[in-house]
Amino acid sequence: MFDPTNWTGFHTWLSLIAIATGIVVVYDLIGGRDRPMVTALFLGTAAATSLTGFGFPFNTVLPSHIVGVVALVVLAATFPARYLLNYAGPWRLVYVVGVVISLYLLVFVGVAQAFVKIPVLQASAPTQSEPPFAIAQLVVLALFVAIGFAAIRGGRTALRPA
Repeated sequence: MFDPTNWTGFHTWLSLIAIATGIVVVYDLIGGRDRPMVTALFLGTAAATSLTGFGFPFNTVLPSHIVGVVALVVLAATFPARYLLNYAGPWRLVYVVGVVISLYLLVFVGVAQAFVKIPVLQASAPTQSEPPFAIAQLVVLALFVAIGFAAIRGGRTALRPA
């Protein structure tokens, strides 16, 4: 499938692990639960995914670089909210929102890559400016807004071990 011994494969595996663990972390936030090891794996692989994205050759700044910078800025607030400030006061909200945004950005890029790599999707939106691509990304955004509100509600209380 994806060869983890080359840069693209390694980057892809990191992103897939980040998405899978991010789903678990967000699900736990909605339920007011915490799994420290899964959370650490999510935050680590999310950061590594963004960082490895800059390892591909490029001649100009691409949309993927902008998404990568935004993701790293979000994670730069999310890490200390969890590990240094222990969700104190407003940092709980920073952490919850940061986790949801981080997962959204990974899924956003995943959808964009699906439209590049999957022939039927690529044919429906060859330049990613066509309605099928916009609709898919709008659906993902709407889903994550709803998930975000649920995670904020669930994350308001002290997170208990899962």
